[in-house]
Amino acid sequence: MSGTLTTNTSSLASDRFDRPLKDLRVSVTDRCNFRCVYCMPKSVFDKGYKFLPKAELLTFEEIERVAMAAADLGVTKIRLTGGEPLVRRDLEQLITKIRNVPGITDISMTTNASLLTRERARSLRSAGLQRLNVSLDAMDDETFMRVNDVGISVQTVLDGIEHAAQANFESLKINMVVKKGLNDHSILPMARFFHGTGQILRFIEFMDVGNSNAWNLSHVTTSQEIADLINAELPIAPAKANYRGEVAKRWEYLDGGGEVGIISSVSAPFCGDCSRARLSATGSIYTCLFASGGHDMRPALREGDVDAVRNKLQQLWSVRADRYSETRTQVSVIRPKVEMSFIGG
Repeated sequence: MSGTLTTNTSSLASDRFDRPLKDLRVSVTDRCNFRCVYCMPKSVFDKGYKFLPKAELLTFEEIERVAMAAADLGVTKIRLTGGEPLVRRDLEQLITKIRNVPGITDISMTTNASLLTRERARSLRSAGLQRLNVSLDAMDDETFMRVNDVGISVQTVLDGIEHAAQANFESLKINMVVKKGLNDHSILPMARFFHGTGQILRFIEFMDVGNSNAWNLSHVTTSQEIADLINAELPIAPAKANYRGEVAKRWEYLDGGGEVGIISSVSAPFCGDCSRARLSATGSIYTCLFASGGHDMRPALREGDVDAVRNKLQQLWSVRADRYSETRTQVSVIRPKVEMSFIGG
């Protein structure tokens, strides 16, 4: 493999709105052991659904090549996603490869934690995984099983969270997607449970990602509604962002019980600071979570030349003009969007 790269500030990528490329989300698989109704509903992803054969997935070496190219363009953060990333074997090997890429300083993963044993949490941490985001959408089994639709209990995920806590990740966050009429009654129970634990709970507005989750604006509980509900029982105050482009607005409990975050991509879009690209499990780059299509990187990847990958990625980013969340209400034509399970959140 040619093209061992070091970061060159003259080659940093910038799009048409002068947004830098700083974050790369990497989907390692399109498979998941959940069938969450807002992501992979059984009506679409049933027993007959054809997932990608293993031979079509990017190899860890190919993902490493993209990471090297992205780092040379200014990427410092890489997040592993899916599907559910833990259904892919030997992730530790990939994490080790990414850890050794010059310029990459932050490696994280989003998971439902149902497969996160104590041993797996430790091995992922030892390999170099620094931060973990765990999806949990309710505190009661009835609601949570209605969301995941495969009978997984809340305790299974809480066990995974405890295993992660014991492995001493640098950051452990809990993500709850809030859909009105489905689990919005769980907002306060979630806030109460994680208050004072040191684990940051983040609420995510129900988004119109993909084509199969039957999204409707009436199903959105807004960030202001969420904040008001929490504040009425556990008073909170706005906190400063940790960095430009942080997707969650931070709130701190006034009693010192930690913080919560609220992601407002529907009611208060943050496209202006978006610095994220997404790599699908088959090697396509998507420059927006709501994109209709991606750009196939496999021809450049199969050349085995990091320079070719870097040049292609820089070209794609330089013409990027995506700002879907800011313009969704202005769009009169409904266009298909890639499923979130294919490119990660």
